[in-house]
Amino acid sequence: MTQLEMTYLNAIEQTKNKIIEDMNNYFGNKNIMPTFEDYLIDREQYLEQIWTNIWLNKATNNVPKQEKIAFLLEKGFETDNVSRKIINHLFRTEMRTYKPFDTYQWVNEKFHNRTELWSNQYKKAHADFLQKEEEDRLRIEMVRLQDHIEQSIDNIIDANEEPLYLYIRHFTAKQFASDLKNRRRFAPVDTFALEEKLVEIGGFDETSFSTISNFLHELTGDIHKTRYHGRTYFEYETYYDRYERLYAEYLADILPKMVVEQLPDSIAKEYKNTFSETTLTSMIENVLEYAYEPLANELIEIVQDEYISDLLKLLTIPFDLNEHQKLYEEALEDRERKWKEEQEEMERKKEEEERILDEIFGQEYHPAVERNIRYTLHIGETNTGKTHHALENMKAADSGMYLAPLRLLALEVYDKLNGEGTPCSLKTGEEEKLVSGAKHISCTVEMFHEKEFYDCIVIDEAQMLNDKDRGFSWYKAITKANAKEVHIIGSWSAKEMILQLLGDADIEIYEYNRDIPLEVEKKEFKINQVKKGDALICFSRKRVLETASRLENTKHSVSMIYGSMPPETRKKQVQRFIQGETSVIVSTDAIGMGLNLPIRRIVFLENEKFDGTRRRLLTSQEVKQIAGRAGRKGIYNVGKVAFVSDIRTMKRLLDSEDMPVQTFSVAPTNAIFERFQKYYHDLETFFELWEQFESPNGTKKASLSEEMDLYNRIRGTEIEARLSIMDLYGFLHLPFSKKEPELIWQWEQTMYAILNNSELPEPRIKKRNLEELELSYKAIGLHLLFLYRLDQRTEALYWERLREEISDHVHERLKTDVKNMTKKCRRCGKKLPWEHEFHICDNCHMNQPRRRYWD
Repeated sequence: MTQLEMTYLNAIEQTKNKIIEDMNNYFGNKNIMPTFEDYLIDREQYLEQIWTNIWLNKATNNVPKQEKIAFLLEKGFETDNVSRKIINHLFRTEMRTYKPFDTYQWVNEKFHNRTELWSNQYKKAHADFLQKEEEDRLRIEMVRLQDHIEQSIDNIIDANEEPLYLYIRHFTAKQFASDLKNRRRFAPVDTFALEEKLVEIGGFDETSFSTISNFLHELTGDIHKTRYHGRTYFEYETYYDRYERLYAEYLADILPKMVVEQLPDSIAKEYKNTFSETTLTSMIENVLEYAYEPLANELIEIVQDEYISDLLKLLTIPFDLNEHQKLYEEALEDRERKWKEEQEEMERKKEEEERILDEIFGQEYHPAVERNIRYTLHIGETNTGKTHHALENMKAADSGMYLAPLRLLALEVYDKLNGEGTPCSLKTGEEEKLVSGAKHISCTVEMFHEKEFYDCIVIDEAQMLNDKDRGFSWYKAITKANAKEVHIIGSWSAKEMILQLLGDADIEIYEYNRDIPLEVEKKEFKINQVKKGDALICFSRKRVLETASRLENTKHSVSMIYGSMPPETRKKQVQRFIQGETSVIVSTDAIGMGLNLPIRRIVFLENEKFDGTRRRLLTSQEVKQIAGRAGRKGIYNVGKVAFVSDIRTMKRLLDSEDMPVQTFSVAPTNAIFERFQKYYHDLETFFELWEQFESPNGTKKASLSEEMDLYNRIRGTEIEARLSIMDLYGFLHLPFSKKEPELIWQWEQTMYAILNNSELPEPRIKKRNLEELELSYKAIGLHLLFLYRLDQRTEALYWERLREEISDHVHERLKTDVKNMTKKCRRCGKKLPWEHEFHICDNCHMNQPRRRYWD
């Protein structure tokens, strides 16, 4: 039998079934049995169409393509290279006339003149219709009653909110008492860190917890399944998780009975009449099944505020709603009283902390100058003679002190005054040079002490007031200088802030303007345009050395200046430029502070610098400070400034007015530590209070981040235990490079040597390359900081001489090493041309793994 023949027979059977199904539907809603003739008249059109629809669909879908083609070939159709769509169309057309099944005839044969069969068919169809109609009615009624029951259940739960909580409260008391007695306590871990093994730390003690909330965050020791952001995870179970689950189980025991008892009689009666009592109970349980977990979550949030002492009182009292209601109301009143007391205590503590903070820190930063001092302000641009005029006044005084921003400038003034016949001593953190009979001294600003009196004090670079780490030294010097006259040197930006600090003091102001104009070159600078007298500025030691090497290898003689260079070396590099031994100088922005050099042109090789956090565009003040070094009266009567890019932006910064200094930095003083020790006795608390202290308007706190990092290394050690707070802070505050691991190690070893009253460890001296020499110089500097702090001046002389030798080595290595430097790819080490913009070669750049945008 072919598929076509099988499909034909199936179509006939389906057609017969469809006719009977239609007949039953026809009978369904008729209360009086229609005659067979009425049926034929009413359904004639359907009977005519049903065979055609069923047969064509079955034949088209069920007969395979090859059989269709064979059938069409027999009929004389050409099927080669004919599409499936056309074959189906032709086949379907042929099927319309293929062995038609006479539905009309079949119905007649089956039911005509067969009254009993016709009657039975009607009775069964009409009964099925009435049964289905009743089922639909009952289903609609059940949905309606279910809605009423759900609403009633919500109302019952809302009305019984307090009784339910009283049940849960009593349940919690019993469960907590049981857990307290029988379960073990575990050390806390991250609940998702299942790789960490739980560690038992003993049993529970009720005195460890004030409220149940404290207990609920403890670990049970079990693991449970949880959902987070729609995903299932496993984690360590807490008592919060466990109690929430137990609450849901407990509610499943007590809530159905409560609902059945309180369900409105009208709804219960209607439901029982329509269905049955068993069905009602089942319905209530089904509805409540989805209420237990949300309700348990609500109740556990409320129970967390319960005091342990209140819960444990419930254990000896049999549960009675009225009795427990009274106990709960009493507990609430007591809890409210305790809460108010706690709030009042917290407020008292807060006020006391604020008072202590203000007493310790606040009163230190009220800049009021009341002494009989004559102040002279020297305000103006870079390279205008401000410092020279102030120093002339200091030289003329019987005694004087010069406060420098850098050790190099303190050295310069020390040499200058002694060279001009005014005996002058030197004092920085790392060295002291005491000149016999000297009544003048040159210091770094951090060496200022307010109890020392001088006829004249000179404070240089006062705009450093707003430096976040060092600014307080200028604030202290300006407001607490002890002298007949004080000369303050600063930029225009610092003028208003200095005047505010000095208040109503006797002030004379000298303003300085450049005699030598600055001229910005219109064309972008190229490295092959370097000429004698140029100073090239970049903002890293590495860039300075690379640029110097490039110039040395193109027959230029070069001096170098960068921040980590020893001051003695810097001085020699500067002297070589001044004396004409070198024609060009390459420097970081260290050139912008206090160095007066015969510079024809300042060239900015970069417009941005890294400030410790990010790379940013130079500020107007930075551009002016550096560019102002161009020009020297009598040598270069015009100072030139050049940029490698974005000339318009950089010229705008150079020409714009400085933003005024609006804040000054504040930092701890000895007086602060004295007041602090009236209340506390550990440095950790001091740092915490410093973080809390809000500095007055117009000020900003020194971060003390380096001191805190260093303190964290020795917290809880013998160093902290045996030193006073002030001594320990003094050692933490020593000015050395706290980002060098080797220097930190040296600092720690020296601290232990001091405590054990043994020889200080000698600094490690390494000379293999320039970096090691510079680090050795810093290590000796740190050693000298300790020696001078411990008043070991004789030994300090030896280390000062050794440090000078190291600086000579640095100077010599700069001459040789820089010339031999090459620019190399940081990945493969391949030599790169100097004009190559990047620190990686093209091959390494092309071959490095790339992050795809969809990763």
